[in-house]
Amino acid sequence: MVGGIRAVGRSAVRRPCRRAAPPITFKVGPPIHQQVTPQTMTTPILSDSLISPILSFIQSLNPKGRSTPLVLGISGPQGSGKTTLVNHLVKQLSSPPYSFRVVSFSIDDIYLPHDELKALGRNNPDNKLVQHRGEPGTHDVQLGVDTLESLIAGKPTPIPSYDKSKFDGHGDRVPISEWLVAQPPYDIILFEGWCVGFKSISPSDVETKQQQSTHPATLKQHALEHLQFVNEKLQSYSRIWDKFDGLVWLNAKDINFVYTWRLQQEHAMKATLGRGMTDEQVKNFVDGYMPGYEMYVEGLMKGELFKGTGNRILRIDYGQERDIVGVKTGEVKDSIEWKDL
Repeated sequence: MVGGIRAVGRSAVRRPCRRAAPPITFKVGPPIHQQVTPQTMTTPILSDSLISPILSFIQSLNPKGRSTPLVLGISGPQGSGKTTLVNHLVKQLSSPPYSFRVVSFSIDDIYLPHDELKALGRNNPDNKLVQHRGEPGTHDVQLGVDTLESLIAGKPTPIPSYDKSKFDGHGDRVPISEWLVAQPPYDIILFEGWCVGFKSISPSDVETKQQQSTHPATLKQHALEHLQFVNEKLQSYSRIWDKFDGLVWLNAKDINFVYTWRLQQEHAMKATLGRGMTDEQVKNFVDGYMPGYEMYVEGLMKGELFKGTGNRILRIDYGQERDIVGVKTGEVKDSIEWKDL
């Protein structure tokens, strides 16, 4: 590092130089003290069968031939290895023969601050879905929009950051003074998260899904008006998704896999940081996400994210051990047709 500038993905980020810090990992995102290295995480093997189709997909979207940066969403459930994947992609895409300038951040980085999350819970005391971070309504959508718009415009951009380990695993936003500042120009912007690409459905569809819920049937554990609250909040998230040029979707063939994956992830974080949630807290935490999967994964499968745009989705299907059991691509026009790769 020279003069307070640290290169990340061939772009540069400026860090406040108030104290020394260990070397940064590849992701432009959380400060050093909260990052978990890929080696400590139980994640999918970064094999050629995973990385090669993603790199080919990105190349097909022509990052170098654009007047503005390519914006790629990366969606997948908790514990599916999104962060490790993004770290690896930033490293590989920023190196020869690609040599792109890459910046990335996560929907997890734009959760509401702890005090605002607590206030949201107090204002909706009976709604279990908003008593902790996770479901739509617990994010600062405007912060995500502003950050993406600044990056797309090629401006120096502070990257939001969230420390999930604070408040015994409930988390809090990192002070703005500690955010990394991405320096232009940018070729590729990666935005990842568990609900990235989810689209709001009609109130009648919410009711139908609740009535017909069988697997894992978490919708029936919540009042209909509480599900409608989350569904209504999701409408504003399209302001972020509308900036995407494509999507990589890590798809769990059985959504119940997420319980095991997220538990493994928490154990890794606790081993590294010495704090985090108990196993029972993790189960309750994942329970809070399941209604989102039940309501919205079907829309991703049908291509609702890019309907009518011609934009493309790369879908990678995972088995229980995060083994790749299928790779498909779909171009969304009036509908989507999945093709095996």
